[in-house]
Amino acid sequence: MAIVIIRQDNKEQLWKDALLAADSKLAVYTYKEEYNPDDIDMALIWKHPEGSLAEFPNLKCIASNGAGVDYIFEDDKAPTHLPITRVVDKFLAADMSEHVLALILAYLKNIEHYKVDQFNKIWKPIQYKRIADFKIGILGFGTLGQVLATDLIKFGFNVQGWSNSRKSLDKVQSFAGQDELSEFLATTEVLVCLLPLTEETAGILNKELFQQLPKNAYIINVARGGHLVDADLIEMLDNGHLSGASLDVYHQEPLSTDHPFWEHPKVHMTPHYASVSDTNSVIPQILENYRRLQNNEPLLNLVSKTKGY
Repeated sequence: MAIVIIRQDNKEQLWKDALLAADSKLAVYTYKEEYNPDDIDMALIWKHPEGSLAEFPNLKCIASNGAGVDYIFEDDKAPTHLPITRVVDKFLAADMSEHVLALILAYLKNIEHYKVDQFNKIWKPIQYKRIADFKIGILGFGTLGQVLATDLIKFGFNVQGWSNSRKSLDKVQSFAGQDELSEFLATTEVLVCLLPLTEETAGILNKELFQQLPKNAYIINVARGGHLVDADLIEMLDNGHLSGASLDVYHQEPLSTDHPFWEHPKVHMTPHYASVSDTNSVIPQILENYRRLQNNEPLLNLVSKTKGY
């Protein structure tokens, strides 16, 4: 019985060391090492090479090393009939919230606008906004969205959220289902996407949706690159309907150097680093699930195959 760590970001040894530091008797390998595939019963993965999960005949569980699992379902060769777990981490939620809060405050005070002016040696003050001046809409009002909403409310922001099912959070108006999406968008001046990526949500950030937002709305996508239709965003920025966008996720990562986002003055980019799994926080739940797997007990943080998250 053993765990294999499969990643493509050169962090597999970091996670192996952290697992062994927590339990030195654990049998754990990185996928770059020599091991017997028959011994592997848990795969701890993050954006694994396509087809790599099919190599383990005795695999019992696929454990995503992050909150997202869309990349697993995109692998046609992945044994998705097996239990799939994901990370539920309070630090991930807090880090994401802080990142988004920083972007919103920068938008209010025109920080990115002035950065562009700095490069062009332009001295031109423009009117800033205040917290009470506009409404923030959170598209995807699950665990991460509700943590963000709670933090925004502490600062005095007006917040509303949209999700498939109605949520209850003090001082936040909750919209639910497709029938209420247009109403939600009509009064959202800063749209934050925190949706899981599924067949239903792929490409949801498109021209049709953008047109339902008020003129000069601002877009923040910290969910998945697959939510965004890149060409539609550029069109709506160029025609002035949208005032700007902050992106942390992309269809291709790293983003190709010839992509128009790099040089677009209204696009602010970060390299998919809004929130990153912390070993100290995540390792205990990985080990707990591995113990449960050995004892045939129910696993924590199971992914719904029907919902895709």
